[in-house]
Amino acid sequence: MQAAISRLGAVRIVAAIATALLLVIAAGCTSPPPSPDQQFPEGVRIAAVGDMNGVRSFAPASPSGRNGAAITRLEQDNEIDAFLGLGDFQYSAPHCEDYVKYWKRLWGGTEPKLYWVSAPNHDWQPGRNEDLDKFMDGQCPGSPEKAAINQERGFIGNGEPYSKDFGNWHFAFVPSAYWRYQPAKAELVTTWLDNDLAGAQAAGKHLAVVYHEPYFTSDTPAHGRAAEHKPWIDVMWKYRVRLTLSGSQHNYERSCPVNNEDQCVSDGMTAFQVSTGGAGLRPFTSHPSYIEKRFSDTHGFLRLTLRDDGSFDWNFVPTTGSSTDAGTRPASQ
Repeated sequence: MQAAISRLGAVRIVAAIATALLLVIAAGCTSPPPSPDQQFPEGVRIAAVGDMNGVRSFAPASPSGRNGAAITRLEQDNEIDAFLGLGDFQYSAPHCEDYVKYWKRLWGGTEPKLYWVSAPNHDWQPGRNEDLDKFMDGQCPGSPEKAAINQERGFIGNGEPYSKDFGNWHFAFVPSAYWRYQPAKAELVTTWLDNDLAGAQAAGKHLAVVYHEPYFTSDTPAHGRAAEHKPWIDVMWKYRVRLTLSGSQHNYERSCPVNNEDQCVSDGMTAFQVSTGGAGLRPFTSHPSYIEKRFSDTHGFLRLTLRDDGSFDWNFVPTTGSSTDAGTRPASQ
């Protein structure tokens, strides 16, 4: 059975690569979409965070509960267009009943605008805990609601990359677990990412990538940088990705615009690492030169406003603690 599942996963990735290639071919001959300014007159408004709900946690006053409630209110008040879940939704090795009993009680209100990426270990370890994709597709008993991307696309496997346009911005969501468990499939995802970003660039989109384990990050007592992700970083640099979103470290970081050689450059990618969703926070044990802002004493989430010209604003919203970060990156020259 596991071999059959593995073959199915490979087929889905190959199919995704073929779709991306068709998009590249079609980019020059399709009619232009509606103006992003008309779709998102205030810019594309996003909230993002990862590393959310602790083991058997369902207290509304917990850091996880406060974040879930705050983002739910933003959705209900139509103050954001999307919530990006950056992985590690529920600790520690959850199955359907854990998502329904714990995560959903605090974060279920975010599902109508939720776009998600899986993380290794806590979200998904092949042969151990594999229910995140079923939960997001409304297949877990007691939870028929679907995440926004599943409402749009149907079932998406834990290891399946996908992309989504928000106005003039193109987001690729790539699951990093394959680097840990099945490196050969991670190479297939690298090919998918190359083709996907090529098509989006040809269509004139500004590019962003969401993946859980960060490459541009400080060390903590638990994790360092995900060095094995370098092929993805090279592809991102090739197409001049504007921003990335990751989690995993249980703190907050923002880089300078950085290239694939750790150099601060004007056309680099701004790397946000936002793992302050509710899990216990961790201190830093190194300080890379490309990290411009960081803190490990505050839970909260990131808000972004993405504009048609490629500029964007960011604002970290604290919900437990007081550290924050805000700024603007101007459009490319």
